[in-house]
This record gives sequence, structure tokens and C-alpha cells, in this order.
Amino acid sequence: MIMKNKIVLLVLMSLLFSITACREFLEEKSDTKLVTPQTLQDNQALLDRISNLLGDNSISGEISADDIYITDSDYNGVSYESDKRLYTWQPNLVARGSGNDWRNCFSRINICNTVLNNLEQYQISNADDVRGQALAVRASIYLEAVQIWSLAYTKSTAQKEWGLPLRLSPDINLPSVRTSLQQTYDQILGDLHTAVSLLPDQQVSAARASKAMALGFLARTYLYMGDYPNALLYATKALSINNQLMNFNTLNSADPYPIKEMNVEVLLPTFVGYSPILGTNAAKISTSIYNSYEDNDLRKRVYFKTNTLGEIMFKGNYSGNSTRTSILANDELYLIAAESYAQLDAVDNAMGILNQLLVKRWKSGTFINFTAPNKVAALALISTERRKELLFRGIRWADLKRYNRDGKNIILQRTVNGQTYTLPPNDLRYAIAIPEDIIKLTGMPQNPR
Repeated sequence: MIMKNKIVLLVLMSLLFSITACREFLEEKSDTKLVTPQTLQDNQALLDRISNLLGDNSISGEISADDIYITDSDYNGVSYESDKRLYTWQPNLVARGSGNDWRNCFSRINICNTVLNNLEQYQISNADDVRGQALAVRASIYLEAVQIWSLAYTKSTAQKEWGLPLRLSPDINLPSVRTSLQQTYDQILGDLHTAVSLLPDQQVSAARASKAMALGFLARTYLYMGDYPNALLYATKALSINNQLMNFNTLNSADPYPIKEMNVEVLLPTFVGYSPILGTNAAKISTSIYNSYEDNDLRKRVYFKTNTLGEIMFKGNYSGNSTRTSILANDELYLIAAESYAQLDAVDNAMGILNQLLVKRWKSGTFINFTAPNKVAALALISTERRKELLFRGIRWADLKRYNRDGKNIILQRTVNGQTYTLPPNDLRYAIAIPEDIIKLTGMPQNPR
């Protein structure tokens, strides 16, 4: 009996302690430091989560552009109806229900906004570098996004054309309102110029935004805008910090993926989201593109392989594996500088910087410097080399838009299951439809059709 009473007493005491501990836990004030990054290190860690910030870059432009094609068999096997509609340039219903480009872009922008808000709200000191990183990456994502959901920039009409909702706060309760195309580009340029003033020339890792990266994105932005003096200025400034190029003679073209991740050219490593259309076994390269490379051009072996059916596949990813990339790298800056020189009628300078790039791409001792008699010939040559150098880099869609804006009249055409689809120059479908659920939720205007 005594033993039984002792057991009951122990059980009651145990329950009493448990209840007391529970009450203390429930009544204890929560420590917001556990959930809100209030230190510089915490906010840097948010930006260092590469998969969240630099992954899942947009697939819409890559699918819609003319760098690749897929067979009818592969097309019929694609499970995402939205991806099929993108591939055939349909006017609407081109976004997946979840994990689409719009959500991915604004999710990444929100990370940058969260960091910028934290730095200000908690008055974090010595934060220039981290603030600069967040601004530069936010600008790069907006530049990516405006190439998808807006028409090509034209100075005379940019105030009237639709841009993007400029979400600059992490507060999800703020309404989304579309701004003009001019306002969108002004925000991109403002973020990048501020970032340049805050960032160090180079970082401990290319995965962190640097001054060279921000300058590089300024060059890309001004090129898209057709502002060639500024495109040249900022490409040159970026290259003055880092002008390194890979020598393709040192690469093993027999390697399944000869170009390695974080090589000397990379200024910001970004990775394209998944689509079966862009997969290594589905996406094919046309023979016309492949045959544009001379035999002594090492890109012909470094970039491509053939499958058992003789179809040409792309293996020149800057990821070192099958992951598709949309990086900013020095080779693009050489091409921006060359094109800008040519547009400004400095043909010799244009050819000089183009040749600096190409000599690193050709078999040693075989490259003969390119020359051009005039601006028109130089621009034609540079655009051809830009296409050949920057395959699968997420910029062809933007290039098509600006080339057509400037009168190139490039017509895209695909035949799928016996039906031919055509995308004329400057078609309204070059501004891809915003997801219909976003339009319904926000009341924003849809892109005209």
C-alpha cells in the first residue's frame, strides 16, 4: 500500500511539473531574433542561399526563342500544357499553375526586398556590401522579367508601354500595380548604379554580387535600351576589373560537360528552371546553327554532341553539368563592347575586341583576325558571333525583340505535328502573357493581344 501511494505521488508531481513548464513556455515572450534576421551575417546568409536566389530563372524566353527545337515525339510527351503553348507562341495560358516564371521572379525579388528592409529597419551597421548585393540582384531579376512580360524598350514610347509592378517592399499586403516600361527600366538602372557605389570590385565568390557584376548588368541593360555609349562605358568598366576569358584549347571537348562551374569568366551564376522542353535529351540544335561554326572553332566540339540518331545536342552549360544556366559572364561583355563600338561607327575597335574573344575560342594558331569594311558589315558579324557564343544563356529572346525593334524583321516559324506556327517581327506575343490568376488577383492589365 505504501509503495502504491509513493507511485501515485510521483505521478502527480510529474504532472504538476509538466503543467508548470507548459504554462511558462506558453507565457514566455517570443524572441523575434529567432525568426527575423537582425544581424549582418544573417542577411548575408539569405543572399548566399544560391538555390533560392539564383536558381529557377525564367524558362519562358528560352522555350519561346529559336535557339532550340524539339521533335514531335518529345513535344507530345511534355506533361506541361503551358510549356507546349509557350513553344508554339500561344497568346494566353502559358504559365503553369505553380512554379511558374512570374512566381519564381517575384519570390526571388522578395528575398532581396526582405534583406533591404531588414538592413534599414534594424539599422544594421557596415551593411554597404550586403545592401549593394541585394540591389544588384534585384535589378538583375527585374531585367530578366521585363524581357519576358514587356515589349522591347523604345525610348519614344517607353512612357506609354506597360512595364512591371515594382514591388520594393517585402509587405505582401501592398497592391501590385503595373508601372510604365520607362519606370521599370529607371528602377533597374537606379538599383544598379547605387549597387556600383556600394560593392567591392570582386567578391570571395562569384555567387555574390560584385561591382564588376553590377557594371556588367548596367552594360546589358543599356544595350537592351539601345543606349550604346553607356553600354560601351559600363562594359569597359566591368572588363577593367576582370577581363579574363577561358582558353578553349585547355578544355577537354570529350568531357560530357567541358565548361566548369564558377570558371574565370563568370560574374553571376544563375540557373534556369526546369522544363522538359529544355532537357538535355529533348532540346535539339538546328544544323544551320551547328554548321555556322568553322571546323577550327573549338566551340563546335565544346558546345555540342550528337545522339545515336545524329541529332545535335547542347552540352556547353556553364554549370559543369546538365543544368541550364543564364549567367552573366565576361564573354558577353566583350560582345557588348564590340557591338557598341560598331554602333558608334568605331569599326576597328569593334573588330579588335571581338578578335580578343574569338582567339580564345579557336584552335591555337588557326585564327585569323576578322575585319569589316564598314559599320553594317561589322554589326552583321558581331550578331552572328553573339548568337554562336551565347547559346542557352537566356538572352536570345531579348535579342530577337531588340533586333526586330531595329528593323531586322526576323520571322520565327515552327512545325509541330504537321501544323505550322509563326511569330512575326514585333508581334504583341513577344510580351508573354502574365499568368491569368495574377491578373484576376491583382486587377492589373494583361498584355494586349
